[in-house]
Amino acid sequence: MSSQTGSMRKRKDKDVSIPVKAKDASSTSIAAPRDTELDALIKENLSSKPAVEWDYRIALSVITLLAFVTRFWGISHPNEVVFDEVHFGKFASYYLERTYFFDVHPPFGKLLFALMGWFVGYDGHFHFENIGDSYINNKVPYVAFRAMPAFLGALTVPVVFDIMWESGYTLPACILSACLVLFDNAHIGQTRLILLDATLVFAMACSLLCYIKFYKLRHEPFGRKWWKWLLLTGFALSCVISTKYVGLFAFVTIGSAVAIDLWDLLDVNRRQGALSLIDFGKHFAARAIGLIIVPFLFYLFWFQVHFSILSRSGPGDDFMSPEFQETLSDNVMTANAVTIDYYDNIQIKHKETHGFLHSHPDKYPLRYDDGRVSSQGQQVTGYPYADANNHWQIIPLNNDNVMGHHVKNNELVRLRHVVTNTMLLSHDVASPYYPTNQEFTTIPLEEAYGDRLNDTLFEIRIENGKPGQEFKSLSGQFKLIHNPSKVAMWTHTTPLPDWAFKQQEINGNKNLAQSSNIWFVDEIPSIPKDSERLIKKERKVKSVPFLKKWFELQRAMFFHNNALTSSHPYASDPFVWPFLLRGVSFWTQNDTRQQIYFLGNPLGWWLASSLLAVYAGIIAADQLSLRRGVDALDQRTRSRLYNSTGFFFLAWAMHYLPFYLMGRQLFLHHYLPAHLSSALVTGALLEFIFNVEPVIEDTTIAKGTKKPARKHLPAREKLAGQNLLTSWAALGVILAIVIGGWYFFLPLTYGYPGLTVPQVQARKWLGYDLHFAK
Repeated sequence: MSSQTGSMRKRKDKDVSIPVKAKDASSTSIAAPRDTELDALIKENLSSKPAVEWDYRIALSVITLLAFVTRFWGISHPNEVVFDEVHFGKFASYYLERTYFFDVHPPFGKLLFALMGWFVGYDGHFHFENIGDSYINNKVPYVAFRAMPAFLGALTVPVVFDIMWESGYTLPACILSACLVLFDNAHIGQTRLILLDATLVFAMACSLLCYIKFYKLRHEPFGRKWWKWLLLTGFALSCVISTKYVGLFAFVTIGSAVAIDLWDLLDVNRRQGALSLIDFGKHFAARAIGLIIVPFLFYLFWFQVHFSILSRSGPGDDFMSPEFQETLSDNVMTANAVTIDYYDNIQIKHKETHGFLHSHPDKYPLRYDDGRVSSQGQQVTGYPYADANNHWQIIPLNNDNVMGHHVKNNELVRLRHVVTNTMLLSHDVASPYYPTNQEFTTIPLEEAYGDRLNDTLFEIRIENGKPGQEFKSLSGQFKLIHNPSKVAMWTHTTPLPDWAFKQQEINGNKNLAQSSNIWFVDEIPSIPKDSERLIKKERKVKSVPFLKKWFELQRAMFFHNNALTSSHPYASDPFVWPFLLRGVSFWTQNDTRQQIYFLGNPLGWWLASSLLAVYAGIIAADQLSLRRGVDALDQRTRSRLYNSTGFFFLAWAMHYLPFYLMGRQLFLHHYLPAHLSSALVTGALLEFIFNVEPVIEDTTIAKGTKKPARKHLPAREKLAGQNLLTSWAALGVILAIVIGGWYFFLPLTYGYPGLTVPQVQARKWLGYDLHFAK
């Protein structure tokens, strides 16, 4: 996108552009005399027919055809589950079965897969459990599923071409940018499988294209086309962030450009005249509606569809609250929930780690490894298996021995360990692993009913519970709060040393709000099997307001997304991506020595990454020259370099640099949107580097004529009289190199044919961890 009018693409006659329509004196507060020559020029342009630009159209058609061929060629291979198809194929099946599941990504991309499955009559019977499972044997229409991302991936290539075309670049620049994506092995490989990235990259590219088309209409605000492209930009942005949360980077990119645009509109010295504050407010409000409110409403819409489809209980239930689960039919937890009475023996289970609250006669050691001293009390730990030492009797505060009283929310209780006949206690002694957390132990009953009674009191605090709400097994998720010290019982997965038999540590967490403090009663062993309390009553599915469900799901998604910090053999750091230092193994077959290794086209990536550095160097050199009074660039070139190419560079930076701030698992595919932006920068720099002849300025008036200067011409029209032979020659050389790299790595992208050991070794350019290299 360029803020300089010369970069705008006008699909009109190449000889004369259409100036902004003049207002008469009655339409403005400033009296303006009529310009007869300008009126005649406008009339002449309105009667002229638009140019067809066949060269661009032919190039676009050929590139689009090649994009579909490269994405769909051999798409049925392999006929097995590949890499993350185990996730996104499974989610499509859950949608078709209407079974509730949980995922850290928003629903839009997964809904598209479900829609494709619905189109072909698939019932969702296959759950994509393991990589390598056969699609043929399980009768899965996997080609239809893969065709959806392949279709979007193929359309991404012409969108890249059109971005350059709309930005006014010459044909060689448009072709280069499009071909860097067309012949890129990473873009091809990611779009041929049941994965979300094709949807993400396509929507991101569309958001750039729609914003450029909107920006080009900035001198005709609030018209029908102006609103159309503004709203389409917002819709594209909603599709990006509704696919993956990294789509937020597209919002930052467009938002930065909008902020700069609004800042220019505030300028009282702007060339088109100053805007009143009321008019500026209209511009601001329109952009806020189109680029914030509309995308947010679409974002909410996809979640409404998500909730409407997933009406049955499923594997995602455990991630949600009991109240949420009550909105699902066939939910086991709510159907089997039993009200807990005082003096029941219960098993308490941690929601996150699934460890039971456990105790045994062994004591804490006198000293821990770091020299700290313990209470030498009876150990209280977390144990992963059902055991008699997990049984605790729940006793009321007054211990009245009256049976049949229900335990309720916010009541104070005590827990007696049944096997050892001791009372649960927490006190101001540091826990084994956390010096800031309190130790949990048990004490004999005589002490528990004596001086240390208060230390044995715990509050049952049901999550999102109402005052007086009955405490139930399974559905009554709660926090056990030690009453005197106000710490919550908590555990984690790091095992204790041998003196605790490698069991989990239980301690008192001062951060009461932490979601990992939540427990639930898994079973009530003291209830006889023939008890009336175990008789299941008919349960009606409850309804919860949409926004309440949405907020709960958002919190869970963000929490678990940030929790993806475990190591992965093919995870990589962001600094690896621009240089393509390693890839990801997607699939292997030992018998045929075939493999799919996710890797970009090294030659294309290295070129694009190098030119990003070149661009930064050009900007720095130009700024230094200007500081020294040397103006080496004409006005048009500098404007396009800073604004149009700068916008592409901004898109690259916004889709790449934020990953350095993330602590979660990262993979090479996270760089694909940034790589597309770097391809746009590369095409723009091709035009800049090989357009060495001076360009006539927009304001130049032809000698011997009284006609006004031709304004707002696209670069390709201003360069029409120049020799683009060097640009075409450079394009030919670059494409030959890029296509050679693409073809060389094709067996790793398509998964066939199988390669011999020497062939695999020849492709380990940077020590890529390929299979079958020996």
